[in-house]
Order: sequence, then C-alpha cells, then structure tokens
Amino acid sequence: MRAMARVPPFDRPATYEDLETVPDIMVAEIVGDELHASPRPAPRHATGASSLGMLIGSPYHHGRGGPGGWWILDEPELHLGRDVLVPDLAGWRRTRMPVLPETAYFPLAPDWICEVLSPSTASLVRVKKLDIYAREGVLHAWLIDPDARTLEILRLESGRWTILATHAGADIVRAEPFADVELELAALWA
Repeated sequence: MRAMARVPPFDRPATYEDLETVPDIMVAEIVGDELHASPRPAPRHATGASSLGMLIGSPYHHGRGGPGGWWILDEPELHLGRDVLVPDLAGWRRTRMPVLPETAYFPLAPDWICEVLSPSTASLVRVKKLDIYAREGVLHAWLIDPDARTLEILRLESGRWTILATHAGADIVRAEPFADVELELAALWA
C-alpha cells in the first residue's frame, strides 16, 4: 500500500509555495490549510481514471456519440478558496466555462468530479475533499474504488451529498450527469 503523506505540521497554514516544494513524482494538494502529498497513481488506479476519461470524453468532451457540451479533463489543479485540489477527473459544462482559462489552474469549481480511491486517499477524499467540493457547489461526484470494483454516484442536494447509486463489477451504467450514454464498468478494471 502506498502511503499518503500529510506534510505538515507547519506553525501556519500551508501555502502554494509549500506545495511547489513537493517533488514532481508526487501529487500535492492543500486541503483545509494542510499540505498533503501522495505518490503518482498506481497502475490499477490510473487505469480506472484513464478508462473512465475515455468512455465519457468522446461523447461529452468531443460530442462523438453523445451530446458534447463539456470539458472533461484529467487531474486538473483546482484553486477553490485557500484549497488546492487535484481530482482524478473533472468536468465543466461549456455553458458555465465557454473557454479554458489561461492559467495553469482552474479557479472555477467544476460541475462534476471523479476521485479514484486508494487505501491511502479514501479517508481524505470522503472526510475533507467532498466537503470542499460541496462548499464550492460541485453538483456531481463519482467515487471509483478499483480494489472493490465499485462506482458510487453522488449528487449535491441542499449542500449535502446524496448517494444516488452504487454500481459494481461488470454493471452497465447510465449515471448523471452523463446518463445519455451507457458505461461498461468492466472497462474500468481491465
């Protein structure tokens, strides 16, 4: 199991300058004023995220076989208040973000995020990052667990996350906000 490092304690809130000191071989985030660093994704984790990006990217990002109208991006750096988060995937409706920002980060919260859970990141995602996404008005969150081979679909309702469905194994899924196309979950585990 790969461990996620909580880089502090600092005697002050973590800053972007602290984040920049983390080696490039790590994913660094500032979550609730704390600097967190984790190794690059393991192969099973990377496969799940990459496969999902390909499955929804074609119909939603490119409009091939689907409605288009989205930006679907891998590991975007989100600047949400004092927090700097890096979800595995994120999507913005082009009606909310017609053009990509010129910055190396995204100041606008996405409409959808996907986090691929590992034993070292699951607690941080579930306890802290989901609260930040809710605070910023992200409407949809998907949580993939490649070890359990599950996909949880969450929707933000009145500031709180509601689990709409949990799918597993080789299920074929239609899930909001991407319910126009079927997703074969088996592709995420291959």
